[in-house]
Amino acid sequence: MTRILTIMLVSLSASLAFADAKVGAAAPDFSETDMNGKTHSLSQYKGKWIVLEWFNKDCPYVKKHYGPKNMQEIQKAYAAKNVVWLSVISSAKGEQGYLEPKEAQKVMTENGSQATATLLDPDGNMGKAYGAKTTPHMYVINPQGQLVYNGAIDDNNSANPKVIASSKNYIRAALDAGLAGKPVEMASSQPYGCSVKY
Repeated sequence: MTRILTIMLVSLSASLAFADAKVGAAAPDFSETDMNGKTHSLSQYKGKWIVLEWFNKDCPYVKKHYGPKNMQEIQKAYAAKNVVWLSVISSAKGEQGYLEPKEAQKVMTENGSQATATLLDPDGNMGKAYGAKTTPHMYVINPQGQLVYNGAIDDNNSANPKVIASSKNYIRAALDAGLAGKPVEMASSQPYGCSVKY
């Protein structure tokens, strides 16, 4: 009986440690340091639209969007509309995609990232709070701090960048609707990509 109870408690604590942010609910708060040593929290961006993008430089699905500059073009387009874009690296030390601050600066500069900031989450606290499963895994948060989108960047889970032009981009659709004061029609989808290396 004690063994069963222990297993149940371990299982419960694991499920609590790895939540899944719910669309329509308040987005989980966070306070993380970026690659330049600056701290960013959800509360400091209240009143703004926010995009969270999970990143791993070695993932072919991330390369799919960064190689042809698709991700950077989206970042730049919505930065011009005052949208905050936070790239998040949740790879643990020793795992694929882990980057020290200076390495992250070099990678993001080489990629031409147009993100507001790149957050380093090596303990996985932010990733687990959101239930981030893949790179990229995307979230959109409205100015009231509610999650309005959780899922994939688009509707084509191929790693081939040639499919981008014919794919429906869920992040553009969510932001365009939200910025126009309209409801987000596609509020969730199945994220695709490499698993986050916690």
